[in-house]
Amino acid sequence: MKIVRFLHPKQGVPSWGYLKEKNTVLEINSPFSSQIEEKGGTFSLPDLKLLSPTAPSKVVAVGLNYRDHVAEFQHQIPENPIIFLKPSTAVIGPDEPILLPPSSQKVDYEGELAVVIKKPAKNVSTSQADSYILGYTCLNDVTARDLQKKDGQWTRAKSFDTFSPIGPWIETDLEPGQLELRSLVNGQIKQNASTSNLIFPVKELIAFISQVMTLLPGDIIATGTPAGVGPLKPGDTVEISIQGIGTLRNPVKKA
Repeated sequence: MKIVRFLHPKQGVPSWGYLKEKNTVLEINSPFSSQIEEKGGTFSLPDLKLLSPTAPSKVVAVGLNYRDHVAEFQHQIPENPIIFLKPSTAVIGPDEPILLPPSSQKVDYEGELAVVIKKPAKNVSTSQADSYILGYTCLNDVTARDLQKKDGQWTRAKSFDTFSPIGPWIETDLEPGQLELRSLVNGQIKQNASTSNLIFPVKELIAFISQVMTLLPGDIIATGTPAGVGPLKPGDTVEISIQGIGTLRNPVKKA
């Protein structure tokens, strides 16, 4: 099931739905309810504004989780997942612009597989992890690379408004272990990898992170980016495409 969060021109509040066919959306109650139920509304996808498919309280991102990306930045393979937070205010949806701040001269894309949490998760074991997953979506961990290097830590560089595009929807029926991930800028492939190259796979990430903090319904775990990260400039269009999910597309503008 592909779950979307959307605005309809005749409705003033976000609604949930799922893609029944390529261009047909059926309205549902919250996917974080105990049971997903249809509400009767039927919409044409082109008539809707797709929003970020979840409104997370936090995005828990994982750094240096692909072996080729570790080599790209000349780091050692980490013993444990390296986690950091992106604020909810950084989240945008499909086709919304990434805004390049004047304080940075080098803003990079980072294509990632994102996990959407279904229910509160605390001290979860790897064997329990599947039951806490609603599904998967695409995420762009936009990063002010020059500020990351200058600060020596990652909060400012990762947290600007618009620096966490998510979408286009949540795919609930997916096995994350061997998916092709691509990042494209202006139609040119910049990243091309498989999630089989993750150092710490999804279940281990959920277990590790839930020992540190409680994950809430709708929260996101961004699982890391492969090699090939690079800069964005005004006028670019960046796409994150993941097998079995779809393509997250965002234009790039000056703030």
